Amino acid sequence: MGMFNNKNTNDSDDKNTKEEKSMKDLYAEGETKIDAKNAGGKIAYRVLVKPAITEKATDLGALNQYVFIVSINANKIDVAKAVYEVYGVKPVSVNIIKSKGKVITRGKITGRRKDSKKAIVTLKKGETISIYEGV
Repeated sequence: MGMFNNKNTNDSDDKNTKEEKSMKDLYAEGETKIDAKNAGGKIAYRVLVKPAITEKATDLGALNQYVFIVSINANKIDVAKAVYEVYGVKPVSVNIIKSKGKVITRGKITGRRKDSKKAIVTLKKGETISIYEGV
């Protein structure tokens, strides 16, 4: 019975000394250096797949918002870091939209489209991204 009661009394001390990082800490105001290690191993060109060029996305440009198709595994922090790395602009907020793939039927064969994820990036007033040039 003594073999199972070997609980280390320092476990509670270790929990208090560990730094708990919140979402704001990961994307702090003073942080300017971004690398693949800080982005959770994700590289910017893998996070931002392509900009969404639709009529609705173009209308959001008037509100300083830009729409990107992003990786299905990306989160808000990854998207914000990738936008900063690629375009050099720090976003004010990032909103994520997930959509499930539709079930498609062609005769007897049924299939399914891939799931997708979009990110709406809001920038400060006066800051712009030149995505739609030449389109």
